[in-house]
Amino acid sequence: MSGILYVTGTPIGNLSDFSPRALQTLESVDFIAAEDTRVTLKLLNHFGVKKPMVSYFEHNKRERGEMICARIESGESCAIVTDAGMPCISDPGEDLVRLCAEKGIRTVVIPGPSAVVSALAVSGLETGRFTFEGFLSVNKRSRAEHLDELKSEKRTMIFYEAPHKLPATLRDLYAAFGSRRLSIVRELTKLHEEVIRTTTDYAAENYADGSLKGEIVLVLEGAKKPAAEPKYTLEQAVELAKRLIEGGEKPTEAAKEAANATGFRKKEIYSELI
Repeated sequence: MSGILYVTGTPIGNLSDFSPRALQTLESVDFIAAEDTRVTLKLLNHFGVKKPMVSYFEHNKRERGEMICARIESGESCAIVTDAGMPCISDPGEDLVRLCAEKGIRTVVIPGPSAVVSALAVSGLETGRFTFEGFLSVNKRSRAEHLDELKSEKRTMIFYEAPHKLPATLRDLYAAFGSRRLSIVRELTKLHEEVIRTTTDYAAENYADGSLKGEIVLVLEGAKKPAAEPKYTLEQAVELAKRLIEGGEKPTEAAKEAANATGFRKKEIYSELI
């Protein structure tokens, strides 16, 4: 009988965020597929868990994916973990889940902390609709194309960024989007957690000096909808009021009706009438 792949979330900083269910999962599986076995070993040691591990990361995911699936198909259960947060989010774990789906292997998610939604929640920006854009490419052309595609994006945008790449990214965001609200969220759940609510222009000028360290999440305001073109001009609203007066309406009533019909204020129309 085939085993199960457990997609298991781990803390993004504070180890107290590790859920009892996630701990129970790591204790019960036959082996763990880890992005970096050294990082995961620290987590296991902290909670007193002893389990065999295999490394599974970007450069070995094809061969290791097949090997992991073969072990699961033989009856073993596996937990896949990333260094921090939810596996498969900007992470090669998505390939393993896809491979399991192709092979009919059951996958179960064990929810855990996520830097994406955590940063969004404290950003102070709109949370109803958002898009996760991951890491921007280091290739200048690919990066420029990516940002260009997002210029009219109305949803709140979320990016991951490494601290040594942050200065260039802040400058590129300002160049691509102009002045918009931006939250720089760093070191989530850790001792030096910080949320900097700023704007792209201020950030490009004041935070692009390389002084910000740690894990970075950028939350960017979406494009604002252009104001709808008015259906009437003030002159047209006044003309409407005049016609109503010619039809027997009092000026105040005519101005009120014209205001309701055109969206202008009654006071504006009445002042033009007199």
